[in-house]
This record gives sequence, structure tokens and C-alpha cells, in this order.
Amino acid sequence: MEFKVSGGIINIIPELPIADGEYTPAQRRAIDARLAAARGGPYYGPFKTADDAIEFLHKEIRKRKRASRKTA
Repeated sequence: MEFKVSGGIINIIPELPIADGEYTPAQRRAIDARLAAARGGPYYGPFKTADDAIEFLHKEIRKRKRASRKTA
């Protein structure tokens, strides 16, 4: 456990278990590869408002529908 004192408040922080020992080396390699791929993106945003994000999603849907019609 870790104890932190700040401004008269004591925070008790439990030590979290480490997952490294829970997986076989092959499983760990597969997990690490997927995490690395996820870090590579694609990422969209940040958006200033929810409306901006919704507008982006609508445009993305229209774009994907057009692309799927071309391949069909």
C-alpha cells in the first residue's frame, strides 16, 4: 500500500497486482502485438464539441457507404 498526505488528507492507495505472471510468453507476445497495433491508430479527433464528433461520424458513414457501393 502507498500512503499520500496532501493538505490534511490521507490517501491510501492499494498496490495493484501485476499481470505479467498471468500469461504464457506466447500469450504475452500476442497481447503486446495487439496493443502496439492499437497504438498505431487510426485515431480521430479530438473534437471540440459532441456535435463536431457526430458530424464527423455522419460524413464517415456516407464515405464508407459510397466506397462499399463501388466495390459491390
